[in-house]
Amino acid sequence: MAKYYASCGSQTLTISAPTAQFAAMRLIDEIMAAHVWIYDDASMSEQTRRDHLVLEALLHLGATVCVSQRGLGRNDEGEFGVPELLDEWHKLMMGLTQMTIAVGLTQRRVLPPAIDSTNSPNNPR
Repeated sequence: MAKYYASCGSQTLTISAPTAQFAAMRLIDEIMAAHVWIYDDASMSEQTRRDHLVLEALLHLGATVCVSQRGLGRNDEGEFGVPELLDEWHKLMMGLTQMTIAVGLTQRRVLPPAIDSTNSPNNPR
């Protein structure tokens, strides 16, 4: 696999990937991982989830992901539109949600549950 440098706005990622598009999608996945909780919230519609992602992208990302094999700040391997990558990422997350429900994992959580500290022993000082 080739080594790629992907950048979008102030976000960067250096990764070994099979293609430049894979590297661009991986950067989007890293950035949007903090917002994966929206797929745990059953009360949110698909459109509400999509709107949330678009708003976050507008606030924190540039219009394109630049990918290079020669270093950051270059685009010799291509420029990929953030809206298209975000749409593909959203479809993957929605597909994962639908798949887990279809196999009977209706209480699936993307993020781990919060730690219950009420039953844990007190830590000595």
